[in-house]
Amino acid sequence: MEKKRCDFGFWVKGSRFLNKSLLYHDTRWCKPEHRDNELFAMLVLEGMQAGVSWDLILDKEENFRKAFDGFDPKIVAAYGENKVEELMRNEGIIRNRNKINAAVTNARAFLKVQEEFGSFDKFIWGFTDGKTIDHRLKDAKEMPARDGLSERVSNELKKRGFKYAGPTIIYSYLQGIGIINDHLLCCDFR
Repeated sequence: MEKKRCDFGFWVKGSRFLNKSLLYHDTRWCKPEHRDNELFAMLVLEGMQAGVSWDLILDKEENFRKAFDGFDPKIVAAYGENKVEELMRNEGIIRNRNKINAAVTNARAFLKVQEEFGSFDKFIWGFTDGKTIDHRLKDAKEMPARDGLSERVSNELKKRGFKYAGPTIIYSYLQGIGIINDHLLCCDFR
């Protein structure tokens, strides 16, 4: 019997990226993530997604991982202008100077948060006392693009120097790392 999935989003529109989209939906989206490097990776990927489709980001994800040294924040934080120029020539990623520079800025801010809290995981999950917020959605129309939590997290990240961290990007980020679960109640991948 075929499993039921959320009936919204990029994984049901028949895109040419369908296999990657389905895998993301089924195994990563709204699933709790606690590894700092993956929390950083998702922050960069969500920022890169601004203005383009998530399908495109998923299609280029492996290229991003290689280009950005496995999303190791210590390495990315040390990037200089030569590395930024190298990334601008990399056809396998989104070549947007502002987004690339934001990834470097965010790596530096990420390291400061790690130093202050012991881990980024402790900081980001601290907004919900380590608990996933399950909106128990019955219909896709119930899902907001942002909410009070994403606004609080966004404000705190911006105060700490993070870029591409507006409340809509952060809402998507919180879904991507499992702090928010917006799988529909009918979805077998909740």
